[in-house]
Amino acid sequence: MALKCGIVGLPNVGKSTLFNCLSSAKAQSANFPFCTIEPNVGVITVPDERLIKLAEIDNPKRVIPTTIEIVDIAGLVKGASKGEGLGNQFLANIRETDAIIHVLRCFENENITHVDGSVNPVRDKEVIDIELQLKDLETIENRIDKFEKQARVGNDQKAKKMLEIALKYKTALEQGLSARTVKLGEEDAKAAKDFFLLTNKPVLYVCNVDEASAKNGNKFVDAVKEAVKEEQAELLVIAAATEADIAELETYEEKQLFLEELGLEEPGVNKLIRAAYHLLNLKTYFTTGADESRAWTFVQGTKAPQAAGIIHSDFERGFIRAEVIKYNDYVSLGSESACRNAGKIAIEGKDYVVQDGDIMHFRFNV
Repeated sequence: MALKCGIVGLPNVGKSTLFNCLSSAKAQSANFPFCTIEPNVGVITVPDERLIKLAEIDNPKRVIPTTIEIVDIAGLVKGASKGEGLGNQFLANIRETDAIIHVLRCFENENITHVDGSVNPVRDKEVIDIELQLKDLETIENRIDKFEKQARVGNDQKAKKMLEIALKYKTALEQGLSARTVKLGEEDAKAAKDFFLLTNKPVLYVCNVDEASAKNGNKFVDAVKEAVKEEQAELLVIAAATEADIAELETYEEKQLFLEELGLEEPGVNKLIRAAYHLLNLKTYFTTGADESRAWTFVQGTKAPQAAGIIHSDFERGFIRAEVIKYNDYVSLGSESACRNAGKIAIEGKDYVVQDGDIMHFRFNV
């Protein structure tokens, strides 16, 4: 499931440092693989203690975690919506992602020049918001022209409905609000995906702080929290420079000692990866045995046949049933056979909605 999060922000806010830390996440995920598709795209493993625990129980030949793609997108400048700087490339790259990780500089350092001369993360956020909103407004105005013609000429009811939705977005964008703030019903929201609006993508604000602020934040973080409180967005505090230092340590013990000195339980990049996973509305189910313990990514709300299809299309096409063991039962009883003997394997049909942490075995016939 190739879902992407794009890291965005103004120049010199710590985007590339953060991306480089993520590329070293393999050291914090039991040596799971990391690979680079392009110079600015990485496939990042999602840290999950549950998979490690299952591997300890079954001692399989292979352990395969779930992954997401992280894209380091070029720094944006004012006027990007009109093609300034790398504007067109920047906006095209964002359009190809499923969610946005927006890095904001929340630290002072006279040796690192800020593009606007001073540290003000709320202003920086607004710069990018405005550019994305302007591009979305351009997109919506073009769609409105199209739907108005279709509605007039053929009395097209679908065009009328799409026009109604587009006008709601136009009103919000003209008020300086992002598309994600517009409240729509389930059917309208599904139809609105066809607009491919940049500001309709889920967003995670990452406040990049100095080492001293890694645990409790600072005044800049407080200002960002206040600025985004009405948005449907998440916020995470991370010290990218400190994460870079952690990534350079060779052993797990060294990393843990460093974290303890900072009063942190785990590297910030682990939290970031999990937050990005959550941002994409993703969950995990597992398959496990002597050959392989593996995590599989699915979108929340997925039913059993479609979850089976993630492994192979034949599994979905010939789906008969799913045998489901809850993670806690598997860990406490210690094996599939023990779960079977204890009556802890549920037989589920086509309407079963897969839950996070389910251990699944699919029966199919093609």
